Amino acid sequence: MSFKKIVLGGVAAVFAVGVLLAGSYVYWVTRDLPSYETLAHYEPPITSRVYAGNGLLIGEYARERRIFVPVAAVPDLVKQAFLSAEDKNFYSHPGIDVFGITRAVINDLRTSGRPQGASTITQQVARNFLLTNEVKISRKIREMILAMRIDAAFTKDQVLELYLNEIFLGENAYGVAAAAMVYFSKSLDQLTLAEAAFIAGLPKAPSNYSPVRRKEAAIIRRNYVLSQMEENGYITREEELAAAKEDIVTIRRPFGAVAADVDYFVEEVRRTLNTQYGNKALYDGGLQVRSTLDTRLQNIAVRELRAGLIAYDHRHGWRGPLAKLNPKADWAPELEKVANKSGIPSWRIAMVEGATPTAATIVLQGGAKGQIPLTEIKWARLRTNGAWGPEVAKPADALKPGDVVYVEALKDAGTYTLRQIPTVNGAIVAVDPFTGHVVALSGGFSYGSSQFDRAMQAMRQPGSTFKPFVYAAALDQGYTPVTKVLDAPFAIPQGPGLPMWAPDNYETGEYLGLATLRRGVELSHNVMTARLANTIGMSSIADLSEKMGVYENLPELLSNSLGSEVTTLLKVTTGYAEFVNGGRKLEPTLIDRVQDRHGKTVYRFDKRDCKDCNQAEWTGQEEPLLEENQPQVLDPRTAYQVVSILEGVVQRGTGATVRSVGKPLAGKTGTSSDYRDAWFVGFSPDLAVGVYVGNDNFQTLGTGEQGALAAAPIFREFMREALADQPATPFRIPQGVVLMPVNARTGAVVAQGTPGSILEAFKPGTEPGSAGALNAVLDGGEEFPGLGGPAPPPPPAGSAPSTVINTTIGSGTGGLY
Repeated sequence: MSFKKIVLGGVAAVFAVGVLLAGSYVYWVTRDLPSYETLAHYEPPITSRVYAGNGLLIGEYARERRIFVPVAAVPDLVKQAFLSAEDKNFYSHPGIDVFGITRAVINDLRTSGRPQGASTITQQVARNFLLTNEVKISRKIREMILAMRIDAAFTKDQVLELYLNEIFLGENAYGVAAAAMVYFSKSLDQLTLAEAAFIAGLPKAPSNYSPVRRKEAAIIRRNYVLSQMEENGYITREEELAAAKEDIVTIRRPFGAVAADVDYFVEEVRRTLNTQYGNKALYDGGLQVRSTLDTRLQNIAVRELRAGLIAYDHRHGWRGPLAKLNPKADWAPELEKVANKSGIPSWRIAMVEGATPTAATIVLQGGAKGQIPLTEIKWARLRTNGAWGPEVAKPADALKPGDVVYVEALKDAGTYTLRQIPTVNGAIVAVDPFTGHVVALSGGFSYGSSQFDRAMQAMRQPGSTFKPFVYAAALDQGYTPVTKVLDAPFAIPQGPGLPMWAPDNYETGEYLGLATLRRGVELSHNVMTARLANTIGMSSIADLSEKMGVYENLPELLSNSLGSEVTTLLKVTTGYAEFVNGGRKLEPTLIDRVQDRHGKTVYRFDKRDCKDCNQAEWTGQEEPLLEENQPQVLDPRTAYQVVSILEGVVQRGTGATVRSVGKPLAGKTGTSSDYRDAWFVGFSPDLAVGVYVGNDNFQTLGTGEQGALAAAPIFREFMREALADQPATPFRIPQGVVLMPVNARTGAVVAQGTPGSILEAFKPGTEPGSAGALNAVLDGGEEFPGLGGPAPPPPPAGSAPSTVINTTIGSGTGGLY
C-alpha cells in the first residue's frame, strides 16, 4: 500500500469520525426538541381592554402590551419593512438562509465581537416560542432544525403572523400593532413609510434605537431599513429619500385609558374581573369588557367633586407653601426636584418670584413664567392649628418670594390660580335606577394622590340619609305622609348602669310638637325619627334596609335609625335608586358584558331573553319589550310616597340649595356625629346620585360643615350640568295612588289650588276623609303593575306609644342633620 493511499485512508477515516461525531452531537443537542405543533394553537398573552358605554377605551390590563392582528390585516407596507430589515429571502428559503449564514460566519471570522446571528424570521419564531436566547452553538443548531420543521409544517403567512404578533419592540410593546399604538398612537393602516421602517428596525435591539434616549441611532437604523426596502424593490428611490429626511416624532399613548379621570372606576372593574376570572385571564386573556360608564357624566362627576372639595378647602384656609427656596441662590435645580403629588395633569409646580399690589409673579418648573392675580389669592388666608391669620389684601399677605406652590392655568395666557391639595376627601357615584348601571364614579379628589375608593370601599356613617328607609318602613305599615309624630324631647333607657339615650335635633331646643312625617323628613328632625323607629320597631327597619341593599345585617339598635351604622356610598345610592324605580331590587354593576379573545360572550349582566330583538328587518311591528325580572322589595306606592317626601326636602327642607337646578329632583342631606361625614343622596326621575365628603382620619369637618353645605352643592352642580339638555320630566306615579291637596306644613286637607298646598300621595283607604280629594285614583300606567289589596288603616294621627317597646339603643347619636 502506497503512502498516498495511507494518507487518503487516514483522511477518510478522520472525515468519517468527524461526520459521526458531528452527527452524534447534532443528535444529542436535538434529542429533546420541543414540539413545534403547539404553534398551531398559538394564543399569545393579549391585553384585556375595558370600554365605556360609548366604545371609548378607558382601561387596559396586561403583562405584555399586545394587540393580536391576523396577517391578512397587516398592511403590505409593514410586512415589506420587516422582511427588508430581518429576512429578505423569507418567502424563498426553507426556514434557514444558507447564504445569510455563510455571510455571518465569514463576518464572525473577521471580527472578535458578539457573533452575528443571521437568524431568519422562522428561526426567530423558533427561538421566541420554543427556545431561549442563550448564545451557544447548541442552541443555534436546535433553532435551525426547528425552523426547518416549522417551515415544512406551516405556510409562510402563518409563520409571519406568529412573528409579527410575538416580537418584542420595546416599551413593553409586543407585536407590531401594539408598537404602532405605543410609539405613534396609530393603528397599523395609519403608519407612514418612515414610521413603519422605524418599527421594523427595532427587533434587532429595541433599547439601542429608542426615539427618545438614542434618537440619532434610531434614525440611522430606520434609514437602513428604508434603503433595504428600496433595494428590494418595495419603494422607489424618491420615496426612500423623502422618508429618510423625516424626523421621528413619537406620540406616546400611555397605557390604559383614552378618557380622563376614570382610574377609580377602572380599578373597581379590575378587582371584579380578577375575582371572577383570575389573574391569568385578566392580564393575558385578552378580555374585552363593555362597562357601564357614561364618559360625559363621568367628566362632570369628577369636575364637580373636585370643585366641591376645593370649595371646602378654601373655607378652611391656606396651610402654607409646599416648600421654601432661596430666590437669591441657584433655585432652579431644586424647583425641578419638587414632586407633583396632586394627581391632576393641569396642576403645575411653581415658585413665587415676587409680588405687585395686584398679582404674584411665578416661575414654573421648566422655566416658564406667569402670574397669579390677587383675585385668585384672596381665599388663601393663613390658618395654623385652627387660628386664622389676617385677611389677604395683597398677594404678599399670602405668598412670599421662594414659596413653592401648586398652580393651575386660567383662560388668559400666562395667568394662573393658586391651588392646594385638600386634606378633606370624598366620593360621587351615579346609578341608572332602572338597570343598576353605575354610569359615573369617582372615589376621591384624584387617583394620583390617593387610590382608596371612597365610593365603594369607605365605610362611613350615612347619618340622616338613612331616614327615608325608616319612614318607608312606617309607610309600609300603614302610616301616611300626614300622620303626626310628636317632636319633643325624647329619652329612653339604654340598660343598667348606663345613662338615658336622648337624641336631639340639629339646633338644640327647636322642636315642632306634633308634626307630619313629611315635615319631619323635610326638616330632618332626629327626635321624630327616633320616636317613630321606637314605635314601629327596629326589626322592620332593619329588614327593609337589608332587602334594599343598604346593609347586609343591620343591628337592631335604635341609634341606627339615625344612620349610626357604617355603610358605603354606593349601597345608600342604590337604595335611593330603588325608591325612584318603584321599589324594585337593583344590583349595581360596573360591567355590562365580557367577551373572550375570540369574541364569545362569557358574561352578560342583563340576563333577560329578548325573543324579538333579532328580527332581520323592521316591518312596522312594535319594538320588543323586555319583562321585568327585578324582585319587588317595596310596595311601589310606598316608594312613590318616599319620592314625593324627598322632593319636598328639596323644595322646602334641608336640600333647598338643590332647588335652583330647576328640574324635578328629590334627595336627602346627611351629617354624622361631630360633623365627621357629610352626605347628599338624591335623584331625578332617571338618575340616582350620591355624594359623600369626609376626612379619611375620621376627624371633624368643622362646625357647620353639614350635608347641606359640604355635599349638596356638589350634587346640585352635577345635576345642573347632567340634566341641562333633558326635559323637566316629573316623577312617575304608580297605579293605586290617590292624590289629595293638603297644607304642606300641617298636612290638613285644603281646597285644590290653596296657596302653600301640595298634592299629597295616599294609598286608597288611608287618605284623611274625602273632602277635597281627587275624584279618581290616578292611573300611573304599567310601570308598577300587580299590586295587592288595600293597606291596613293607619294608627291614630298624633298618637305616641304609651309604653316603651323593648328595643336596644346602641351607642352614638347618629345623624345630626
